[in-house]
Amino acid sequence: MDIVTFLNPTDWLDATAGPRYKSLQRRIEDGIRADILQPSAPLPSEREIAALTGLSRVTVRKSMSALVQKGVVVQLQGSGSFVADVPARVEQSLSRLTSFTEDMARRGMDTQSHWLERGVFLPTPEEVATLDLKPGESASRIARLRIAGGRPMAIERASLPPDILPNPILVVKSLYEILGENGNRPSHAVQKISAVNLNDDDAGLLGVNPGAAGLRIERISYLPSGRVVEFTRSMYRGDAYDFVAELRLAPKEDIK
Repeated sequence: MDIVTFLNPTDWLDATAGPRYKSLQRRIEDGIRADILQPSAPLPSEREIAALTGLSRVTVRKSMSALVQKGVVVQLQGSGSFVADVPARVEQSLSRLTSFTEDMARRGMDTQSHWLERGVFLPTPEEVATLDLKPGESASRIARLRIAGGRPMAIERASLPPDILPNPILVVKSLYEILGENGNRPSHAVQKISAVNLNDDDAGLLGVNPGAAGLRIERISYLPSGRVVEFTRSMYRGDAYDFVAELRLAPKEDIK
């Protein structure tokens, strides 16, 4: 299907489906997912799209701006708009306990954080049970959107005992770096990974459509003494990560 036929408004433009710029944005994203619009392919100009769809130039420009912000379209001055190249997926080992900052640094990728929550709060029942908090104790929490190479990658929500992390504001980049300075860096952890469909809020933060595939990871990290030091619930983009585990054949005496 060519781009002109694909953008024919009789197939997708519904006045009852919300803002018209959102409908155009979804249509172009659908075309990219269906490989109708290939990576690096040029897109028609805003004027041409407006003529094809019957939408105003202002509406088309708003759609393109949203697509550029999400990283699925790139605009080059003097050259026009293009479908973005498909970014390489990140392989993350399940056999090594590292922070997001450390993991991305090994790949030569700069990281940023957009803070969602950071402070000391009244704990939830789940935090009390998991962190083994005493009656009246608070929970230290940090929650942030993790960005690497300019792309939203994951939402991390970590809870820790207040004596392990008395001042969450001190966490600027790596949580594990701060814990290491205090002698509280975890030595091992247990993780549970689940496939999920991202809800509206998480999808919006990660720059994908609601319902897109995601990976939910719950991690409980321990000190060498066995004490729980960290309870983290993370949401990863399903199109950005491959989790890899190295497996070894069990000794014969362990096989029953």
